[in-house]
Amino acid sequence: MKKSAPAPKTASRRKARKPADLSALLLDWYDAHRRKLPWRYDPGVTPDPYRVWLSEIMLQQTTVATVIPYFEKFTTQWPTVGDLAAAPLDDVLLAWAGLGYYARARNLHKCAGTITEQFGGVFPSDEAALKQLPGIGHYTAAAIASIAFDRPATPVDGNIERVMARLHRVETPLPDAKPELARLAAGHTPQTRSGDYAQALMDLGATVCTPRAPDCPICPCKDVCPAFAEGDPQSLPKKRAKPEKPIRRGTIYWLEWPEGEVLIRRRPEQGLLGGLWELPSTEWTALDADIQGPEQALGFAAATSISWRRLPKTVRHTFTHFHLELEVCHGVRAAKRKPKGTWVRIDQLDQYALPTVMKKVVQLVTSDPGPLFDRRPCAGRGP
Repeated sequence: MKKSAPAPKTASRRKARKPADLSALLLDWYDAHRRKLPWRYDPGVTPDPYRVWLSEIMLQQTTVATVIPYFEKFTTQWPTVGDLAAAPLDDVLLAWAGLGYYARARNLHKCAGTITEQFGGVFPSDEAALKQLPGIGHYTAAAIASIAFDRPATPVDGNIERVMARLHRVETPLPDAKPELARLAAGHTPQTRSGDYAQALMDLGATVCTPRAPDCPICPCKDVCPAFAEGDPQSLPKKRAKPEKPIRRGTIYWLEWPEGEVLIRRRPEQGLLGGLWELPSTEWTALDADIQGPEQALGFAAATSISWRRLPKTVRHTFTHFHLELEVCHGVRAAKRKPKGTWVRIDQLDQYALPTVMKKVVQLVTSDPGPLFDRRPCAGRGP
């Protein structure tokens, strides 16, 4: 693991001067060291706002390495914003499956429709208009305005916050320091090449000024960085302690028809995993919740007559605000009449937009070698 070079013990250890012309330093560095990314454009080439917008939505709380194959899949399947607007939402959700934060995909599709129908397929170029579009907040509007249209806007992500905290030695912990860090970043934004400046800051934070073991000796800003001068860049930015995530539990009911079909259902459009498909489940509640059985989870009274087997393993998944533990009950319907619902062949489940937690359930059930029935009770948890 790389370690920051200790600052000299001579007079040069005094506090570094403030970065008066940070943008010039960063742009020179960026011209030589910019990352090659599928949504980036070479100097002199006008960026496509559609690709800039798509990449910025995908990159929200998601790493570059994870986003690249999704970005390439989307731009191959839907090369223009009009193509994306014309696609069925289910197709978009299916292509998005695995990226998480699925509200982004729903807003992406809605935003594509708005741009196509209200703007003739042309993205607005100023922040105020961009922020009126579905799923576009302050950061994304600034990123599109600066990168796609070279407007003097300042997007501020986690990488940029970290660089600013170190360059200006901001001791206020996050998230309280966000307004100050945004103001400092905006103060360095040049009137031209603002998009390159923003991307330079992002690249610096992602590849050099990293959270741990920053590679200070190769940083273009080391001579103007007080955190480097003091020898403790890793101590910044400071962060408030995060509260421990609660644990929720529930039960998944995998109800299988003898011909190899399984019952699935669509989640409500609003809320967690909105609009995606799932195996029927109890509510996901706190550990001390009351017991709820398969009849309530599946929604039809005959569910209690099914022989259920509780699988020995538990599915675990972590969301932004809680950890989830799911027990899985496997049952086969023996009656002649199939209950109402969406029944899908098990080998065709990959054609439905299942979130990652449900894919874990599918993997667990389809790989389980145990006997189908042992008739142990299999009651879930819920309100």
